[in-house]
Amino acid sequence: MSTASRSDSMRGGGRATGGQIGFLGLGHMGAPMAANLVRAGYDVLAFDPVPAAQEQARKDGATVVETAVAAATDRDVVITMLPNGKLVLDVYADLLPAANPGTLFIDCSTIDVADAKEAAARTVAAGHRALDAPVSGGVAGAAAGTLTFMVGGAAADFADALPVLEVMGGKVVHCGDAGVGQAAKICNNMLLGISMIGLSEALVLGEKLGLSHQSFFDVVSTASGQSWALTSYCPVPGPVPTSPANNDYQPGFATALMTKDLGLAANALRANGIDGQLGALAAEIYTRFNQTDGGKDFSAIVTDIRNRSEQEVTE
Repeated sequence: MSTASRSDSMRGGGRATGGQIGFLGLGHMGAPMAANLVRAGYDVLAFDPVPAAQEQARKDGATVVETAVAAATDRDVVITMLPNGKLVLDVYADLLPAANPGTLFIDCSTIDVADAKEAAARTVAAGHRALDAPVSGGVAGAAAGTLTFMVGGAAADFADALPVLEVMGGKVVHCGDAGVGQAAKICNNMLLGISMIGLSEALVLGEKLGLSHQSFFDVVSTASGQSWALTSYCPVPGPVPTSPANNDYQPGFATALMTKDLGLAANALRANGIDGQLGALAAEIYTRFNQTDGGKDFSAIVTDIRNRSEQEVTE
């Protein structure tokens, strides 16, 4: 495994060999990622089927094209940020024949490990290069260019991609072969989902026992129960002013996305024979919450736990 950050491994003035990038998928994460590439001086051809996304990309300085294939034609690097593995594979079926030989495909979507490995295999078979590079850091990290990239693929391809990834991220980690970047992402988010549920249950219990949120934070943030979920993303208003809890749980990282990632993790647990009871249960809890509050930040799970606790008392 290798790790890089802007401070220790910028290469060639931050520019990859060539500066021609195709970018597909201009949603909440993709749009600011593409904008950062434009600001760094890259020539970005961008595609997204949503008119509002196209308009924002134009404002950010990208050249918007009418088809996905056009975005991947005559490019050195093609970056995808798409909702699911099936769409990645479907899009690649169109892009791979159209791209120049040796094009470096970087998929930043969060998808199943098996789909990531299949996408890489198809890319290499078509005469290109492939990396899976899912991200952590949310919309704020995408806008600030401080994302963490978890990258799977050949070491030489990682080295070539590093200047591009460092424009969009504050930390870039080569995790291993194809698909291992996705493995790192789903393991991280499974742990985060479990942590947020446990933290939320503890907070609600503290409320019932007369413990204020601030006192809870002051003790636990420096005690053995400390976690990133508490100190950086506290799910109740007050102790961490920048957390979504202070903005009516506007994401951030939406519950729908956490539900998706926990579903991928639960599938991986089953497929690999892991006795992952907490991971599977976290997926169930967020699936239920997503049915009513999928657009809220995933830290809003604390409100569901509180509401369900009150219902049990009245019943």
